[in-house]
Amino acid sequence: MIDLSVLDLAPIVEGSDAAEALRRMLDLARHAEALGYRRFWLAEHHNMAGVASSATAVLIGQVAAATRRIRVGSGGVMLPNHAPLVVAEQFGTLATLFPDRIDLGLGRAPGTDALTMRALRRHGAGESEDDFPRDVQELQAYLGEPRAGQRVHAVPGSGTQVPIWLLGSSLYSAQLAAHLGLPFAFASHFAPALLLQALQVYRATYRPSARWPRPHAMVGLNGVAAPTDEEAAFHFTSLQQRFLGMRRGVRGPLPRPVPSMDGLWTEAERADVEAMLSMSAVGGPATIAQRLSRILALTAADELIVACAVHDPAARLRSYELLAAAAQAVPLPQAA
Repeated sequence: MIDLSVLDLAPIVEGSDAAEALRRMLDLARHAEALGYRRFWLAEHHNMAGVASSATAVLIGQVAAATRRIRVGSGGVMLPNHAPLVVAEQFGTLATLFPDRIDLGLGRAPGTDALTMRALRRHGAGESEDDFPRDVQELQAYLGEPRAGQRVHAVPGSGTQVPIWLLGSSLYSAQLAAHLGLPFAFASHFAPALLLQALQVYRATYRPSARWPRPHAMVGLNGVAAPTDEEAAFHFTSLQQRFLGMRRGVRGPLPRPVPSMDGLWTEAERADVEAMLSMSAVGGPATIAQRLSRILALTAADELIVACAVHDPAARLRSYELLAAAAQAVPLPQAA
């Protein structure tokens, strides 16, 4: 069985609030652990009315405390928003509290708009995404074993060896992950265009490291499973509406599902949204199994991480349950 993981943004749905979103996040984490999911990752976003996962490290601690075995981490922490030392201290603390359960996924984008980015980095205006490779290596040094002459230490953090993943939706992070010998997760659940090219570059140029002697690739997808294809398509309209709103520059809580998207979008908007959401598995159990098989055959992914933006909390829990069951029948991919 392929390793399945959960990517959660603690979605705030129409008619609800952030407090409810965080309670549902914890419910989902416990459910995912019981179902055998490998990881539960939370994504950092800011100034978004429909996302409650801005304080990512805080939520990781809450999820880890509410569970026992599942790995918990960031998918990801947007490193341009933070000083590497602070990230090392946060995740070193988490790793000290929850040994061998914490992952640190790092993104290169700010995860927000330019105005909010300035608010986040008001004391670091001279820094940018171009500093990302340097910041990743600085963070590695803080989490690694102390070196002779090292004067700045992450406490806690030093020596914890928290696993670092690089995340991305382009070739840049694929190349950097290969150069540093790190695992790589591609954000194909919202930006699939360069997925296959990035995986090819990552695997072809990979430089083995002590912890990761071989490349290790995770692929992101949207998953909405239900007892029937029709019900799954109905729930999927919430995510389609969200991406339509993003295309129009409108953000807000996750919309309620609708019977049909017809009349809500133009043909051009439909084409754009469908392209952004093309890496999705939506349907009943048989359809989900077929779709997962095709994704694995296409990507030879080592792991899949699934985002499920469904308005109804019970339907979301059921969706992850049906996805896990469908994955049991899917053969492992052949190495690319």
